[in-house]
Formats: sequence, structure tokens, C-alpha cells
Amino acid sequence: MSQQPQPPQPAAAWKGFASGSLGAMASGAVTHPIDLVKVRMQLYGSCTEGAAALAAERVTSAGVARAAPGMFATGATVLRTEGVFGLYKGLSASLLRQASFIGTKFGAYDVLKSVARTTSDGDGKLPFWKMTMCGIGAGAIGAAVGNPADLAMVRMQADGRLPVELRRNYRNGADALFRVGREEGVFALWRGCMPTVNRAMIVTASQMAVYDQAKHYILDHTSLSDGLMVQTGASFAAGVVAALTSNPIDLAKSRLMSMKADEKTGKMPYSGTLDCLAKTVRAEGVSAVYKGLVPTVARQVPLNIVRFVSVEYFKKVFEKL
Repeated sequence: MSQQPQPPQPAAAWKGFASGSLGAMASGAVTHPIDLVKVRMQLYGSCTEGAAALAAERVTSAGVARAAPGMFATGATVLRTEGVFGLYKGLSASLLRQASFIGTKFGAYDVLKSVARTTSDGDGKLPFWKMTMCGIGAGAIGAAVGNPADLAMVRMQADGRLPVELRRNYRNGADALFRVGREEGVFALWRGCMPTVNRAMIVTASQMAVYDQAKHYILDHTSLSDGLMVQTGASFAAGVVAALTSNPIDLAKSRLMSMKADEKTGKMPYSGTLDCLAKTVRAEGVSAVYKGLVPTVARQVPLNIVRFVSVEYFKKVFEKL
């Protein structure tokens, strides 16, 4: 009597968190300049710094509407005005975000997949809808944990585009977290948490489920074995899908996290994700919600490749422990 194939035994939860954190930090360091350019592009034309700053940014001295700069123009401006190190502003907060947010996301995804497996999944391969649901849950958990570091990173990346008198001048990620808690209250660290959670649910479902599905497809329909080529191909697919699905919410997240209260009224320019998206579309057109899409894709693809390949490597290292 033949025995049914046994599903692979899940690794210890800490191994998923550890491999996810280390892989995420490696990929975050590599792609940080592209992420900074993306945030600057998303903030262009927003009302996060008040009407005067908005008017100065969007209109030339001759009163002609100024076209939004592209990826390379934005990067060149950063280099010209802030130097090479300007592209790495917020790196410490980014690494903190990668360790907390992404590490939690990867670890939670592995745990949720173990919980979701049933006896009907004898080969260990979950159906796509189950992987998607696990990704949604893991994204929400990771975003809730990592929102403070995400907020610090966005603010530090945005600082260089502000007038000198409006800059926050955080020294590093830890200083940003401490000052936000002291000056604005602890709960301010979770400002923009809902769009962060919404984005993370979409991105994680896209990244993780598409990566797993693409990897299974390549292994099942080609002669390739699990290795660098397979992981790179699956990562590429995951990066493109994640960028397309997440950009509008990512734009809202950047603007909500960067916004300041109006100096005269004390009112915040946006009340939430939908309000931000509605005002953006009304003021800048429907296509504005895809501002920063090119750098988003340019970041997501290499980010996913480096991240997933690194995570797979660290998983193999931790399997020996």
C-alpha cells in the first residue's frame, strides 16, 4: 500500500523572521536611492507643506504650470542640491523598517501558510487563493508592527525637498522615532497606518502569492531546479505585479506621512487615504495616482529579486541550525 506524500515540516518561526529581516535589509540597502526618488516624485504637487510651497513648486516664475519631473530629473535634482549622500537620506530608518516590517511579514507568512495547510495539500503546495489570503494577513501584521519605522523613513526621505526652515532634520531613524513620539505624541508614530496596512496587504499578497505561484509554475513546466534562475524569474513577476497594484495607495501613504498641519488653521490637508486620493485626482488628474510608477517598478523588481534570493539563501543557512 503506497503512502501519501507528506507535506514538508514547517521551520521554526524565528527562522522565517530572521531570514526575512536579513534578506529585507540587504535588498533595502541596495534599492534605497530609487525608493527616495519615488517618494520625492509622489510628494510633488501635494499639499503637505501648505499652499505657498505648493504654488512655488507647481508654477514657474512666469506663471506657467510646471510639468512633474520624471525619475531621472528628480534623481539629478537630489544629486545637484544634496549630493550623493542625499540619495541615502533615511537609510537608517529604512533598515529599521526592513528589519521590523518586512521581517515580520516574511515570518508571519510562513506561520500562516503552516496554519492554512490541510491534509488535502499533501504535496505542500497551497492553492493560489490560500497563498493570497496568507499574504494579506502577513502584510497587515507586518505593517502594524513596522509603521513607526516606515513613517520615519518617509519623513527623512522627504526632508531635502522642503524649505530649510520647514525641515525636520532628524539625525537618524532612532532620533526620528524619539522626536515624533515626544513632539507629536506616541500615536503619531502610527499616522498613515491604515494606508500602510492597506498597501502592505496588497503588496504582500502580490509579492508572496505571485512569487510562490510563479516558482511552482517554473519548476512544474521546465527542467530547471530550484535555484538562482528560478528564484530570479519568480521575483521579477512578483515585483511587477506588486508595483502595479500598490502605487496609488503607496502615493497616499507617502503624502499622509509627510503632511504637516496648516500654520494658520492647524488643519491637516488630508483626513485619510480616500480623501488624499480624491483630492489628488481632483487637483492633479487621475494619472497622478500613478506618480512614481516608473521608480516603483524600477525599485520593486530589483528589490524583490535581491530580497527573495537573499531570503532563500538565509533560509538554507538557518535550516542547518
